[in-house]
Amino acid sequence: MYKPVATPLAALLLSCLASLALAQTAPLTGMAQAGDPARWYQADSTPQAQLRTLHKEIGAALNEAKKACRQEAAADRSACLKAAQDTYRQDMANAQALRKAAHPQ
Repeated sequence: MYKPVATPLAALLLSCLASLALAQTAPLTGMAQAGDPARWYQADSTPQAQLRTLHKEIGAALNEAKKACRQEAAADRSACLKAAQDTYRQDMANAQALRKAAHPQ
């Protein structure tokens, strides 16, 4: 397996997830744009809602990683996609722990 592709990809995915988790816990700053639905600015109030949001974020990170993999050279693309899928599976398996870390009670 081509390791240099997997390591930067994993770092990219983790940084995406970390920034998304921080965005969920950040206080409202009044940066709403005209026409934005009010639900975009309501915090997830239950662990189930937080977990649903995290699952969506993990899926979005996978889609971004796949898009980045398509920009790789053909020889590296397969390993990149495999690493992205592995990271997705790992994040989904650890979703509950990630939720608890992002929303301590």
